Amino acid sequence: MKIYFPQWQGSGTGTNIESGAKTVLEYVNDSEFISIPLSDLKAGKDGIQQYCINNYDAITEQLSRLKKEIETSNPATIRTIGGDCGLEIVPVSYLNKKYPNLGVIWFDAHADINRPCDSPSCNFHGMPLRTLLGEGEKNMNNLLFSTIQASQIHYIGLRDIDNAEKKRINEGSIYAPKQMNTNELIETLKSKNISHLYLHFDFDCLDPTDYDKTYYKVANGITVKDAEAYILSLRANFTIVGSSALESITNIPSELYPIKNILNLLMSNTSL
Repeated sequence: MKIYFPQWQGSGTGTNIESGAKTVLEYVNDSEFISIPLSDLKAGKDGIQQYCINNYDAITEQLSRLKKEIETSNPATIRTIGGDCGLEIVPVSYLNKKYPNLGVIWFDAHADINRPCDSPSCNFHGMPLRTLLGEGEKNMNNLLFSTIQASQIHYIGLRDIDNAEKKRINEGSIYAPKQMNTNELIETLKSKNISHLYLHFDFDCLDPTDYDKTYYKVANGITVKDAEAYILSLRANFTIVGSSALESITNIPSELYPIKNILNLLMSNTSL
């Protein structure tokens, strides 16, 4: 199943996230992608905060629609073009239910593991992993197909972490190396008997000198070349059942050229 879901409300105001997702969709040029409509409820500068989550009503309405679509289709694999990172709670929880002990690879500059009450911004795209752990806003639990364990989370490119997130990562012994070692990651996954993976890819995991058309720009990221190599290594050793391409914000197709191989690896017919 291929999904176009340009959710931006999880980022608060979402400057260029929706249009950036559309540009990626057009660049990929794959007619198999289906579009999930977004909510018409007030959001952004006119949005309403509930439970320490900005745009709560709009987010939950459209994620409910996404969940229903996936539930009805019952796909074996899911590829998503988005959109902000908050959308991940639906496809990841679905695939986790379908493939027990799914490994979740989180390519991201940010940990995305805040509780709403700990979040400095109250933006939901910083909360999906905590929600997937079943430790987020309890009123959102009905959006989940299942919950994951801390041992299933593995970060690549992580470098911008809130204090509360550091505490949860340390408490859960979550895989978050300061220096990436592909062989070490593969051995870690195999030691947990993980055979299936979900690849979450927020383009801010990349160093801005390689690709800077991202919602956030965080120095000292991974290179495009290394990202390609990591994905290829993971594909060679595990079955990739889900992947996403998120938070690219350029509206100019030619500016996606530096990441064309990453998009192909994540989204093409040969990537799953």
